[in-house]
Amino acid sequence: MSLYKFEPDDILFNRIETHPRIKFVLHTGSVIYNDNVNEFGISNGNIALSRLSTISSSADPGPYSFITKDSSRIGYKTITLSSFNTLQFGETLTASLPMAATLDNEYYDSSCSGSCRLHVQALKNISNFYTILSDHYSYSSSLGDKDSQTLRLFSVPSIFYGSSIEKGTVGLKFYITGTLIGELKDVYENGNLIQVAPSGSTGSGSVAGLVYYDEGFLLLTGSWDITTEHSEDYIGATSDNPKWIYFGATGSLTTSTVSSSYEMKMSGTQYVPVMTMLAHADKTHLNHSNNPTCFSYGQTSGSTNPQGASTGSLGYYEKTNLKIKNVAKYEYNNDTGSFRKETYVSKIGIYDDQKNLIGIAKMATPVRKRENDQFTFKLKLDI
Repeated sequence: MSLYKFEPDDILFNRIETHPRIKFVLHTGSVIYNDNVNEFGISNGNIALSRLSTISSSADPGPYSFITKDSSRIGYKTITLSSFNTLQFGETLTASLPMAATLDNEYYDSSCSGSCRLHVQALKNISNFYTILSDHYSYSSSLGDKDSQTLRLFSVPSIFYGSSIEKGTVGLKFYITGTLIGELKDVYENGNLIQVAPSGSTGSGSVAGLVYYDEGFLLLTGSWDITTEHSEDYIGATSDNPKWIYFGATGSLTTSTVSSSYEMKMSGTQYVPVMTMLAHADKTHLNHSNNPTCFSYGQTSGSTNPQGASTGSLGYYEKTNLKIKNVAKYEYNNDTGSFRKETYVSKIGIYDDQKNLIGIAKMATPVRKRENDQFTFKLKLDI
């Protein structure tokens, strides 16, 4: 094994900008994320923040963490001493932790004001700041007062989109029995969600909501009837026509919106720190192998060991004149040609300053290394 030290110019740090695509489909209390249904770590629009867990639900509550009862007698504070004492040593205690990211959906009607809409009021300063992009951001103006108007607030956790939501990628679609009745897009990349489809529909061209790109919020304020040909109980016992303020009304607000479904799409901006390492294989280097198969078969010295090694009362002896197998290829069959030292690089090990192996890079196909060859292997690690 040969060890080489990375020089200062052999290690580079940079970051990659990625744009993950996000899609939520909402219908009758279910939220499907990126078309994944009940896969590991994903359930009902949630993402598990612990790799050791699945999403908490009434059918499968976790667990997210565990403790094994041992001589330290450490347990969760939620278990009583008497219950803890009934456990045998070696038994496992489990507990669920709030470690899931969830798409939150909050509806505020005109009767909800003051302390009833604290989450909306928390956006007051940032809303007024964003008026440089659009007057519709103004917390209170002739376009509406967010302290009293009916609206719906979506909170998208940053684990879905990264550093910010990418401008111009947000799209909301409202379906009735699978037929598109309305679509919103931030076509001008200024945060305004404008109704763009169906062409000529009621409210077409109007602003129905806002996007807070860096904070991950969507605020829907469109209160006009998207269509008058359908009605459902979007907010409880009162049947009403579809409106943008009813977008995402499922499950917790009503159980009877079976005909309505909703789709939310966007892209995020995520930065991935990357460390690049350059491993060099110079000429005449790394052309010897300690693999026993590199020697020609059948070379013995009174031993059955194919390498010709022998042992005695004074030590272990290896034959010093073993012939290395010639694996060089030539254009003619049955012609061995002149001997050339060749090796095949299949793995590169990465060691710390204490020579502890901390990583292995594997080649998809072993690389032939001749004595006059010089290679630089580029290793990339997301950090």
